Amino acid sequence: MSEEAPAKKPRKASSEKKARVFTPTPEAKAKATQKRVVALVLWGVAIALELVAIFWLLRPPFDELVANHGFPDWRLWTLVGFFVVIGALSIIGSQLWKQANRLDPASSKETFRFFVQNQLGAIIALVAFLPLIILVFLNKDMDKQQKTIAGSVGIVVALAAVVLGIDFTPLSQEQAAVESQVVTQLVGEDKVWWSGGGGVMHLCEGVSDLKNVKTELASGTTAEAFAAGKTGITLRIPQELDQCGLATPENVDEIVAWVRQARGLS
Repeated sequence: MSEEAPAKKPRKASSEKKARVFTPTPEAKAKATQKRVVALVLWGVAIALELVAIFWLLRPPFDELVANHGFPDWRLWTLVGFFVVIGALSIIGSQLWKQANRLDPASSKETFRFFVQNQLGAIIALVAFLPLIILVFLNKDMDKQQKTIAGSVGIVVALAAVVLGIDFTPLSQEQAAVESQVVTQLVGEDKVWWSGGGGVMHLCEGVSDLKNVKTELASGTTAEAFAAGKTGITLRIPQELDQCGLATPENVDEIVAWVRQARGLS
């Protein structure tokens, strides 16, 4: 009489902290390089305009008669225009730079480089605005009202450029490698789903979070999802495994903790 075969236990996915090394594809590397070059050019133009404003618009008049008339209005409004243009160039450059970092992230093990690479947009914005704003308030030819107008515009635009230049959820090579490895172990391949308006990746198309989404769904590798601006896979892994009809590993809590640690959340 044959014995009944024992029931299969849910597979135990590895949660060892030995993630694969993340290497961007040649296509992703090329796109990242292109975006960074354009960003650097835009930032270079922004800083050049800052220097023009400092050494031309804010320079003391050489003619005594002109000096007695104070700071001309045309200079004031040209200066305001410079602030707006410098801000636009800084912000566009920052967005391109952040997109490049999603395609070709830095390693979090190199702490200084990781910080500078991910927050360079905010750093450039400070460089492009702070000296100019300080010189506006120190200018002896501008009256109080002119300083208030130019200084206020400069500060508002500078704050917008700095905030938009900050990457609040920077991607690291380590996080990208961990999440790719986790998806491959849980699903069987490095494939995730996401929506245009969503912030995270999902393990299959049929999860509840994607059922009522009005935007078009997309699928691809975790690297492609990161490039699309997604912050990582959902942390509701047990729920999505169940909804996708996939086995839940015994150590699922360890896997979730591993992903959180790779993101610097624990």
